[in-house]
Amino acid sequence: MQFERIKQKLNILADAAKYDVSCSSSGSKRTNTNKGLGDSSGMGICHSYSEDGRCISLLKVLLTNYCIFDCAYCVSRRSNDIERAAFKIQEIVDLTINFYRRNYIEGLFLSSGIFKSPDYTMERLVSVAKKLRTEENFNGYIHLKSIPGASEELMKEAGLYADRISVNIEVPTVSGLKLLAPEKKHEDFIKPMQKVRNEILRYQEEKKIIKSTPKYAAAGQSTQMIIGATGETDKDIMYSADYYYKKYGMKRVYYSGYVPVAEDKRLPPMGSSVPMLRENRLYQTDWLLRFYGFRVAELLNKNHPNLDIDVDPKLGWALRNLSYFPVDINRADKIVLARVPGLGIQSIHKIISARRFRKLNWEHLKKIGVALNRAKYFIVCDTQGWKHQDLDASKIKGLILQNSSGKFRDKFSTQLRLFN
Repeated sequence: MQFERIKQKLNILADAAKYDVSCSSSGSKRTNTNKGLGDSSGMGICHSYSEDGRCISLLKVLLTNYCIFDCAYCVSRRSNDIERAAFKIQEIVDLTINFYRRNYIEGLFLSSGIFKSPDYTMERLVSVAKKLRTEENFNGYIHLKSIPGASEELMKEAGLYADRISVNIEVPTVSGLKLLAPEKKHEDFIKPMQKVRNEILRYQEEKKIIKSTPKYAAAGQSTQMIIGATGETDKDIMYSADYYYKKYGMKRVYYSGYVPVAEDKRLPPMGSSVPMLRENRLYQTDWLLRFYGFRVAELLNKNHPNLDIDVDPKLGWALRNLSYFPVDINRADKIVLARVPGLGIQSIHKIISARRFRKLNWEHLKKIGVALNRAKYFIVCDTQGWKHQDLDASKIKGLILQNSSGKFRDKFSTQLRLFN
């Protein structure tokens, strides 16, 4: 009977946790055929990726889906008529250890609805991590979702046991938060972020002096924004993300396309498609900001507040800035090459390494792995007889789209018109 009740809770609370994408989750189909406690089919096993690229399986679950708040966009909101459940602290600990021993998981991703108060909820989340570390000697990965409004003392303690801490900002702008979650305050999200940031910096400084300083949130902190629930432009979203990266040292900002969960005049109607293409473009833009040297103002501004639907952000920027091109593949430095459509970071490193020995031509670039379908309109190389074609932006765009394919090609539709 106890096993059946735990299994029921796991089904409810793992399903409720699926809306949080900030651990890069994907489903697992491994099953246990001997009736033991460890059936992971559809019950909370997700995948994340470590800094060195390893895939890590996590138990992804809520402590409870009870919540004192009534946020319009949340499936666990107070007014929603859903089946509720709550784990005891020891039950989460036992589940984690049992799944770990069966080699189903390597860590835990734990979040929760807010019940009684932020501090009461956060204290229980921290207790789970503390028990795993101190009583079970668990050294696997632990990601704790911080509760907005939790005290600084609890945030400090959380980082001593968790590898990563995250506070979901939920809605990208203050005005959007007031519209959809009027019971919450923006500063309640910011204070935990600032505390984690301060503690990480303190740990880094103390570590230089005292090597035995206890680790604090070794994998840093992250946050998540819901995309498509309110009318923010892509410019609004990316300026918010850029702010959190710079101000609070975020490791990642995640973008989660809004999944309609209720009829509400403040939200897109039920049956509306999830803005997956928009989400994808935002992740591409995020990548350009973090690794390719772009600034938000270059990609998004008052004249171009939303990302292009049919081309990626780098290609969109290049088409609007043709005066920057063509780039000489055999002379340009890394920063300049990073702005060429079709050139990724690995390709750029290979180009810089290879051209030390000889000038590169089309055949060399193909072997390196350059996406010449896009790059050829923006570069020159050592191929004899090649002349940079005098094409305008619309013709280049048409030629590239004519010869390209991708999983979102059938979605080049009107899904962003709601936000124009």
